[in-house]
This record gives sequence, structure tokens and C-alpha cells, in this order.
Amino acid sequence: MMQELFIEDIRLHAYHGCLEEEGRIGGKYRIDIKALADFDACADADDLTKTVDYVVVYDLVKEEMAVRSKLIETVAKRIALKLQAHYAWVSEWEVSLIKFNPPVGGSLGQSRIVWKLK
Repeated sequence: MMQELFIEDIRLHAYHGCLEEEGRIGGKYRIDIKALADFDACADADDLTKTVDYVVVYDLVKEEMAVRSKLIETVAKRIALKLQAHYAWVSEWEVSLIKFNPPVGGSLGQSRIVWKLK
């Protein structure tokens, strides 16, 4: 049986965007992660080494967020691929990446991409 594990509300400051100003000033981002897998073994053994470690996920997300990109789509895909490479036994990853207050010359609260990787 498959279960869903959510790691939500990772908040980071990063420098993504097409404008030079975004590369200098940066902006606020939120990342939410969902892992779909069979977590029975870790639950039965109460063993951290048999599950997805939040600290590892946070560190992998932070590492990829530090690599400047023009598009949040690029960043979300890199995060999903990095998680998949580290936890190959997870059946599906979903990475939601929100960019707060993107510069559009008007009022726009956020933009978001949801990257799903099976």
C-alpha cells in the first residue's frame, strides 16, 4: 500500500528570474514536497534510515535553490530529479515551487509550478 509524505513550507530567499534585478536582489520562495511510496517498512521498524529524511530533503532543496535559473520550472525539475536520484525507491515526487511577488509591473501575489516526477 502506498502512503503520501508531505514536507511543506520550506521558505528560502533565492535569485531566480529573467531580470537582472532579480539576480541582485532575489526574492522569497516556498517549496512543498510530496513523496508517494510504501512507508510500511519504516513505520514497522520505527527506523529513520528506511524513510525520507526531512533534513536531507531540506538540504537538497536548499542546494538546488542556490543555483540561479531564469525559470522556476527549471528549478522545480532539478529539485525533483535530485530527490529521485537520492531516494530511488520513492514511486513519485511532487515539487510545488512558489515565487512570491514576481515583478510584473502590477499586483501579482505569487506564481507557482507543480512538477510531478514518476
